[in-house]
Amino acid sequence: MIKKDEQRDLILTKPTAYLFNKLCVPGIVGMVVIALYSFMDSIYAGKMISEEAMAAIGIAYPITLINNSLTVLFGMGGASILSRAIGADDDETAQSVLPTVSFFILIASLATTVIGFFGANYLLRLSGAEGEILRQGTEYLRLVFLGSLFVNYTQSMNMLIRAEGRMVKAMSIMGAGAILNIILDPIFILLFPEIGVAAVAYATILAQIFQAVLTVIYFKRWSPGIQLAAPKPNPAIVKGMLAVGLSAMIMQIFGMVQQLLFYNVAFKYGGDTYGIMMSAFLRIQMFAFIPLWGMSQGFQPYVGTNFGAKKYKRLLQGRREFILIAFAITMIFFLPVQLAPRQVISLFINDPALIQQAIGPIRLFFSTFFLYGFMVMIGTYFQSVGDAKTAGLIIVGRSLILFTPLIFIIPKLFGGHSIWFVQAVCDILIIIFAFYKFGQHGKLLRQGTVKDSEVLACARQ
Repeated sequence: MIKKDEQRDLILTKPTAYLFNKLCVPGIVGMVVIALYSFMDSIYAGKMISEEAMAAIGIAYPITLINNSLTVLFGMGGASILSRAIGADDDETAQSVLPTVSFFILIASLATTVIGFFGANYLLRLSGAEGEILRQGTEYLRLVFLGSLFVNYTQSMNMLIRAEGRMVKAMSIMGAGAILNIILDPIFILLFPEIGVAAVAYATILAQIFQAVLTVIYFKRWSPGIQLAAPKPNPAIVKGMLAVGLSAMIMQIFGMVQQLLFYNVAFKYGGDTYGIMMSAFLRIQMFAFIPLWGMSQGFQPYVGTNFGAKKYKRLLQGRREFILIAFAITMIFFLPVQLAPRQVISLFINDPALIQQAIGPIRLFFSTFFLYGFMVMIGTYFQSVGDAKTAGLIIVGRSLILFTPLIFIIPKLFGGHSIWFVQAVCDILIIIFAFYKFGQHGKLLRQGTVKDSEVLACARQ
């Protein structure tokens, strides 16, 4: 495990390629592993059950972000406190994080299980789905919420494991569950064809239970310093935990609202056909987004540490190089969608007529994806230098302020087919703003005129 001073020295001296491998790759791999659950569930459902089953899982996914929001609220907040406690050799605080996070995860998971199970049908109606897709989505979502405790515990504790510096262990636990899920999905579908989409849900829950067991074993046998303890809140750290995790939780909620609006308008203008297409497109987009979010986890300490140390020349060079790497990652996903859309869509859909109909829309839907590396890294950059206002405008401006009115206005003006380029309009507008602010801050760095109060605010984060 790298100590605090050693980590700081690495960030301030090592080249970008080294730091990308050290800071970003573990985050990318870990996030991709987590994303494999819903991604593979959708593929198996679409190819082995029906397109309606795939769409049912798709409309259920935004609602499951309720669980994700609680996970990041307590897990990310707890991980922040734990990493600082380890750096300060404060063993008392470090030992209190796990039981505190466990306590809140237990209470929150019980609440979401009840709400999700009994309210699944009502929640899914917000997407605009009806008929068979709504029925299957309700069945799937109810079962998924029964596993809330296991998935929430595993993911929140995994953040604590990463805060200890045990990146490989954290990835191994999540990877083991993802592999088990990938194996069980087709087996359960073939063994129990009569239960349809429920087979996928049962496979997911069993994989999550397996991960939870591995997590308990980790803290019992492998953790370098954190002991397994019964759930018990420590009031001294609750406020700090919630303050750190709240912004991440809000982002999850924004994501849920945006996807529900997408589905609602798709079903309104194109019925089940558009709903199925939207489900496939969003699954692909979410999976393609994951490496960027994983990379941002490594980019954040790089920016914050160099900015706080006033190494502005190094920061200018590094931010350019990291953003170029992010751009290259987006092209890995952008090019296949634009050049071979039929093959990409065929991962989820069997019907040749529906595949043909989806080729134009998916190209429009992903037309600005090559900009996403810039958008995510610039948003992370401003968050890391303590400019929460600009970071918030970039993230919230795209997903809520611009998107919410435009998703209703544009289809009314240009027809239902225009829903596929609403997102592109939002992306172009927000990236212009982001680049302007990014250039302005770069000018301050080159001139060395950044205010000391801004540097101090960053150091306090």
